[in-house]
Amino acid sequence: MKLNKKDILEALRTITVPGAGENMVDSGAVTNVLTFGDEVIVDITIKNPTLQARKKTEVEIMKAIHDKVEQKAQVKVNLKVDAPAPKEKVEIKGKAIPGIKNIVAIASGKGGVGKSTTTANIAVSLSEMGFKVGVLDADIYGPSIPIMFDVPHERPLSVNVDGKSKMKPVESYGVKVLSIGFFTKPDQAVVWRGPMAAKALNQMIFDAAWGELDFLLLDLPPGTGDIHLSIMQSLPITGAVIVSTPQTVALADAKKGVAMFQQESINVPVLGIVENMAYFTPEELPDNKYYIFGKEGARNLAEDLDVRLLGEIPLVQSIREAGDVGRPAALQSGSPLSKSYEELTRNVVEETVRRNKSLPPTEAIKITTMAGCSAVKN
Repeated sequence: MKLNKKDILEALRTITVPGAGENMVDSGAVTNVLTFGDEVIVDITIKNPTLQARKKTEVEIMKAIHDKVEQKAQVKVNLKVDAPAPKEKVEIKGKAIPGIKNIVAIASGKGGVGKSTTTANIAVSLSEMGFKVGVLDADIYGPSIPIMFDVPHERPLSVNVDGKSKMKPVESYGVKVLSIGFFTKPDQAVVWRGPMAAKALNQMIFDAAWGELDFLLLDLPPGTGDIHLSIMQSLPITGAVIVSTPQTVALADAKKGVAMFQQESINVPVLGIVENMAYFTPEELPDNKYYIFGKEGARNLAEDLDVRLLGEIPLVQSIREAGDVGRPAALQSGSPLSKSYEELTRNVVEETVRRNKSLPPTEAIKITTMAGCSAVKN
């Protein structure tokens, strides 16, 4: 019994290549057919690399030859996969804002852990150290920065910069501030879908006259959602600071927050974790510490995730009171609270310097010197 190559090709023309819309002979998938007596060798190239596609192709070739040419033919299929090269990953790099050297995102996995309070106190601490600082309140649905800086009724002015109309941030305690809270009434709920919120944020970021800033702090909304992704795509974030309380529920969400920034598609360095409400010390018992929300939870999480514990801020009534009246606790010069925030801020600056190893030496030295930190070698 001798098989005919022409008959084999006709049989193979009855098989359609998945996704090609034509048979495997006319599509060029069959690269060669050899016959030796009752033996047939079919060389074929397909683009689908899955095991299921390869098996299906082999079975269909054998069945077509057995049904249409010779039932007892010995069929061998040499199958080659020529899958298209994977598309090169396009990283979305946000465009830099002229004049702003470092953009630090302050985030939390869940609400109510003191993220905005931490942002406000880091900002005024940086300002007290001599830095030029701005705060963008990116918490679209729950803006609280205007209250914490005692400017809830202020409105940004319009200024002309290089022939373009720009928003002039409101200034308080030496910090430039922009918030959606400046454009809404106190009792007005912001009910926006993601794209609209992202557009408002972009306007506050790029249509603002920030001027020269050493640090722009972003007070992000709690969680890991649309707003976070929009900001990561819009701006080249220097690093992120995660705020958490020591309790297990908060730590679980903080872990997700860290994971969000460390995703390959986002890849924002996590500068460290802040443990807020770490312990309570009564005024009448200054040597006692009560771990109301658990002990050293954020410290343990930082060790597990191999990131730095930036600071432990105690649970103190005056921190809440200071935020409510619009005078951040870090302004209480010489107080234990002020020293806690100062240490936290120094650690944030140190980690920023460490992260910015590629900065010119003068910039790194300037940051280190102004903060009074020990120099970090580049």
